[in-house]
Amino acid sequence: MKRLQTIPFVILASFLMSPAAAADYLITDFGAVADTTVLSTEAVQRAIDVCSAAGGGRVVVPTGGYKIGSIQLRSHVHLHLSHGATLYGSTDLADYREMKSDYVSLRTQTTTIQLIYADGVSDVVIDGYGEIDGRGRAFKKLSWNDEGITRPHLLRFIQSSDIVVRDVTLRNSGCWMQHYLACDRLQIEGIKVFNRNNYNNDALDLDGCHDVVVRGMISDSDDDGITLKSTSPRLCENIRICDCVVSSHCNAIKLGTETNGGFRNISISGIVVKPSADQQEKFFGQWRGTSVISLEITDGGVMENVRVSDIVAEGTESPIFVWLGNRARPYQAGTTIDHIGSIDGVTISHVMVRNAGPTGCSVIGMPGHPISHLTLSNISIHHAGGIQGEVPVPGEDKSAEYPEATMFGTFPAKGFFVRHARNVEMRDIRITTTSDDVRPDVVKVDVE
Repeated sequence: MKRLQTIPFVILASFLMSPAAAADYLITDFGAVADTTVLSTEAVQRAIDVCSAAGGGRVVVPTGGYKIGSIQLRSHVHLHLSHGATLYGSTDLADYREMKSDYVSLRTQTTTIQLIYADGVSDVVIDGYGEIDGRGRAFKKLSWNDEGITRPHLLRFIQSSDIVVRDVTLRNSGCWMQHYLACDRLQIEGIKVFNRNNYNNDALDLDGCHDVVVRGMISDSDDDGITLKSTSPRLCENIRICDCVVSSHCNAIKLGTETNGGFRNISISGIVVKPSADQQEKFFGQWRGTSVISLEITDGGVMENVRVSDIVAEGTESPIFVWLGNRARPYQAGTTIDHIGSIDGVTISHVMVRNAGPTGCSVIGMPGHPISHLTLSNISIHHAGGIQGEVPVPGEDKSAEYPEATMFGTFPAKGFFVRHARNVEMRDIRITTTSDDVRPDVVKVDVE
């Protein structure tokens, strides 16, 4: 009698318990053509819709270049860009769909356009070693506040959860590259971002998001680099950002400017800031960059329990800028901001900056509304210096303006100008200059 071969229990149990592999949906099977003269929007959208309706799987972009207009992601869809695959944004505005979310925020008061859009989805992945190129230079800036209206975002998620964006390269958006608004459990890892072809070319915008990890992003943007915003009463909260390389003509790390809700439990560390590799063109900011770190509350929000550490930077005009103002811009038409926000509990430590501009750094609150419990430690800043005369203390008349680290011009201190602050601790701070500079290291006004 022939003996039956037994299957080891562990292997058998693993086989019986493992779910069926999710199906792949190649966009070419739905009619997409690897030809940038042919519009493949409908084919890609069909692949996404069928994949989602089937319960989920991978929508695969094979090697080649595919032109699309607006597409909308669905829940349980994994958009995978194969090595050598590129999704190119159409340069014709007619190929973009106007979308309006029911989430109420400053950026959803009107319809907007974007290349890849998702609203109210969950369990979505965008990954692979391919690229998404918005070809945003084709869209001209028509007004001061036209971003997302006549110039498309490249990637936009609203009120979505369990989102992963990994390994892909994102290029050339019409305005902001990637905007995540009111999202939960977001992971961004190992992506590369190049966004220096238009105005408002931020690299990353996290807006009122909770439970976020950003790791290993390499970015080069004309406008702000790593940017946290709060364009609704929802705070940015429980966010970890680390191990990134950032180039920006504006602010490499920025909390603000929109701050209706604010920021709580934010950890940012292990960031290298360097000048953009190509310095032939600039839309905003400074050639050397405006700031390394800008922490701002302007629209009634709060900033609490924020730590920025282990930062190495080359350049920037005014490396550190901490600002409490009262622009009081509402997040919804017909509402008002009737209170001044607060900054309480911020630590900036282990920062090294070389070849900065001579402007100096600043910590500026408001009369009767001081910045509180701020620690600045182990900070070394080298800049051009060269200021030989006394610099007057800046006026108090800019609290309602758009905040920028360079808004006052040169500060009276070659290190830190501190005004309207309480419980400030400064230790192990070293300021050196290339040329002699008569300004003191620190100037304090209404400070305890």
